[in-house]
Amino acid sequence: MSHDRNLKFLNTNRIVYRRSPISDKPDEIYEWGEVYHNGTYQCYELFRTKAKITTYKSLKWHLLVIWYLNPQLDQDKFEEAARYIVNKNNGFVTFNVSEQLFNNIIYDVSMYDLERPPKNKLRKVIFKDNCNLSVTEKLIIVGKIIGKSKAIDEEAIYECMIELNDNNDKITISRLAKSLNCSERTIHRNMSNELKKEKELLNSQL
Repeated sequence: MSHDRNLKFLNTNRIVYRRSPISDKPDEIYEWGEVYHNGTYQCYELFRTKAKITTYKSLKWHLLVIWYLNPQLDQDKFEEAARYIVNKNNGFVTFNVSEQLFNNIIYDVSMYDLERPPKNKLRKVIFKDNCNLSVTEKLIIVGKIIGKSKAIDEEAIYECMIELNDNNDKITISRLAKSLNCSERTIHRNMSNELKKEKELLNSQL
């Protein structure tokens, strides 16, 4: 990785890139975080992992979430933030963004209906940023929560993938199976192509 991600501009300008659920209420609340039995789509956590933006589609989604989470931004301020993110030297993207591509993305994002939340992953377990739990402790919690529902699904696998990546651990099928107390075959059966690509992306950027 030639450049680490530089969040200084976003933080200095108070640009929101992470948000907890706003209307969905947790079923269980702990010192370390919250549990949503049916999951929530309202948790946005951009730039949580070390993985960089590698595709046009992903870049557009990230900028759309920035636009959605920051209604106080006017068009000029949003474009300034977007230019910062697409600058390869700032560590967010892995590819060069031409002026025409940038303008196309800005136009597409500006036409989006902000009354409709951007597509997001379902989350069942949300840990606080400073919960002081080790990755092993987090995975045990995720395994127990998922075990209650007796369902190993994409959301459960994704939760484990994120926690492993946060700890700079390589994501493997065996580690996922051990964390969720299931067979490797179960992990294989429930991993979509999208999750497989995400797994490879996270592992490639450790």
